[in-house]
Amino acid sequence: MWVRGAAIRPVPPYAVVDREVLDRIEEELAENGLSPKSDLDDAFGRFEQTQGALAQQAAQVLARPLDETALALGYFLTIAVWLAFERAFGARLGEVDEQALEAAQSALTLEEELRATHSEEPLDLEDVMAIEQPGILAFVNEHVEAALEPGDGHGHAPGEGREARDVDVDDVHAVYRTVLVMTLALSHAVSPATGARPREMLA
Repeated sequence: MWVRGAAIRPVPPYAVVDREVLDRIEEELAENGLSPKSDLDDAFGRFEQTQGALAQQAAQVLARPLDETALALGYFLTIAVWLAFERAFGARLGEVDEQALEAAQSALTLEEELRATHSEEPLDLEDVMAIEQPGILAFVNEHVEAALEPGDGHGHAPGEGREARDVDVDDVHAVYRTVLVMTLALSHAVSPATGARPREMLA
């Protein structure tokens, strides 16, 4: 069975983010009453200062004329994932430069293409990422599903099942893909703790 990614480098154990970190950050953001138009912009400004290449990529996506739900989701997930890495690893988290960002983007694209040409394999790109960063992918998927669930029109013809809210699925997917790239790039920007084993190269 083809399980781990062929194009995506395995995330070392010391760079895996616990789900509990994300849950605490979500609670803190909710308690502070952050919204895409207020304090969340301040947090994004700090993100720009510490992760310039990632912030620029995210800003380009969020600057598009996105559906309001996709825009809010993008701001929230971008900040939450970045804060989770910063909270979990502190000074061990290095800055992702443009070369590393391009490498992450290329790896995801190639992995997706490889999976598409091996339709007999049970896992897709999302499954591979879930193996590498299970806590983050579970957190991200829950919020994406929540964004799409009310009136998303899934399983309906155009114009049906949209009474509650019409969410642009393509916009949400663009945000989702951006968060996946960010997650992979940040995962490989984490240095091992002092005394830890060198990065494992898993087959």
